[in-house]
Amino acid sequence: MPHDTLSTTFAALADPTRRAILSRLSASEATVNDLAEPFAISLQAVSRHLKVLERAGLISRGRDAQYRPCRFRPEPLEEAVGWIDEHRQVWTERFDQLELHLRRLQEAPRNDDRPDPTRPDRTALQHTEQHTEQHTETEHPTGQEHHP
Repeated sequence: MPHDTLSTTFAALADPTRRAILSRLSASEATVNDLAEPFAISLQAVSRHLKVLERAGLISRGRDAQYRPCRFRPEPLEEAVGWIDEHRQVWTERFDQLELHLRRLQEAPRNDDRPDPTRPDRTALQHTEQHTEQHTETEHPTGQEHHP
């Protein structure tokens, strides 16, 4: 099965701790200890978050003797932004079409024979009220039906 990088990116971004780590790394590289400092979680937990970010391609880890800096990699985010922009355009066009359609409905001259789509159907409301009245009239005060 092919690797779905977009889903992996969004899954990695779903966690607020990982988003905070990425924000920190977007300013400059940092070690695990540096990244763990502002959080009330263990170094092990931070390391697990870093593994998720690394699998998503959002960070890379260098190696310089015992110093292992983490670096932000923007490429997966660029792919996600591209996907969002592409779909935003489609959503915007659909909302624009809906808005135009609703304006036309509101501006169209009313024909009394035609139901108003912006108001509840009066016939249906009257039918519901009549049904409720009929049902209430046939009930006995104890809740049982009365048959005359």
